[in-house]
Amino acid sequence: MRALLLFLFTVAVFFMAQGTGNRILFHLFYLLAALLVVCYLWAQLNRRGLTAWRELRTTRAQVGKEVEERLVVHNQSAWPKLWVEVEDRNDLPGHTARFVTSVPPRERRRLWARTTCRLRGKYTFGPIRVSTGDPLGLFLFRQLIPAASEVLVYPATEPIYGFHLAPAELPGGTATRRRTHQVTPNVSEVRDYAPGDSYNRIHWPSTARHRRLIVKEFELDPTADVWIVLDMERSIQRSEAWRGAPPPDVGQEVRTPESTEEYIVTAAASLGRHFILQQRRNTGLIAWGQYREVIPPEREPRQFYRFLESLAILRAHGTTPLAEVLAAEANRFGRHTSLVVITCSTDPAWVRTGLRDLLYSGVRAVVVLVDGATFGGWQELEAVQAELLAQHVPFYILRKGKPIGQALSGGQGEMLPLASARLVGERYAAL
Repeated sequence: MRALLLFLFTVAVFFMAQGTGNRILFHLFYLLAALLVVCYLWAQLNRRGLTAWRELRTTRAQVGKEVEERLVVHNQSAWPKLWVEVEDRNDLPGHTARFVTSVPPRERRRLWARTTCRLRGKYTFGPIRVSTGDPLGLFLFRQLIPAASEVLVYPATEPIYGFHLAPAELPGGTATRRRTHQVTPNVSEVRDYAPGDSYNRIHWPSTARHRRLIVKEFELDPTADVWIVLDMERSIQRSEAWRGAPPPDVGQEVRTPESTEEYIVTAAASLGRHFILQQRRNTGLIAWGQYREVIPPEREPRQFYRFLESLAILRAHGTTPLAEVLAAEANRFGRHTSLVVITCSTDPAWVRTGLRDLLYSGVRAVVVLVDGATFGGWQELEAVQAELLAQHVPFYILRKGKPIGQALSGGQGEMLPLASARLVGERYAAL
């Protein structure tokens, strides 16, 4: 715009000089015309030989942790760049990577940008916008460098101590062990190789030590599988305005976003860490959100990262009620299953139908209730609590603002004591 105004002024000066014959106006016209030409050529030289790229320390982060990015601009030409503006466009909340610098010939300039992640999800970095021009700012040239990267932000996890898991028919570590031809995480012994043994059974350290083929014998897992089921039905979720909140200061604690969806996801991630990394239990995950997500039970540490990968992008966009989800997935739960259901539903029908049928088949369940009334909802959990009490199902209650890890830890949390649970049942029966 400034270049256009200067050009129009130069044209006006030219016509005034032609009309009056004033030499000063002619000199002014020559000066302005030369200025326009020089600035344009300077801007053209500035835009050439410029390149920029991004360096991410990691493409995986977690809520409460930092994403660290380095922007690099390189002047490949022999012409100095008096000013260059570099901006990395991205959709990570609170993250800004932008700087203005001068770049000498054949040199680079760098900028470090750090942001504390406060919301899980998949975020895109790029393209990079590079802007430069002449020293007076008359001509501005921008170019977009399509250097895109993705960063996956995992949900936060909180430490859990003493979570009360209802024992299944095979309590962990006490059931009888049985040999199996399948490859499982449990190795009972080693023996000499026999024709027909699979190569993935060979135990290479023993083979090297004995100088003959040694294979492993496996047995079935003696512990009960743990299934974590998340209720991701859209219509029951409650939340308060949060996404517009300012980003936390450096070193400031990051709070769990104020919504039942985020509390459910954070509780699932924390329980997954507790069962897989601390207790080494076979743990699986079921969630019907924007799509049907089923992760079969495993106990290896990589299973926990499968949980985080899935939970990072899981959204409460489901349309299937919890009772129907439990009924549809019932064939996955046997007598050797411990079930953890995480929901904010205030309708006790899912307990009377979906959960009760599983209990009759020998499944042992624990329920984590997220109190939607503390997130702006108007319905209470008393009816669901009374129904769970009638089915002898233990449950925990999560409320807004209360630490999730503390609420799920035995002796510290809000697992309903038996006496108060009876009072809830009596109140519900009187309605």
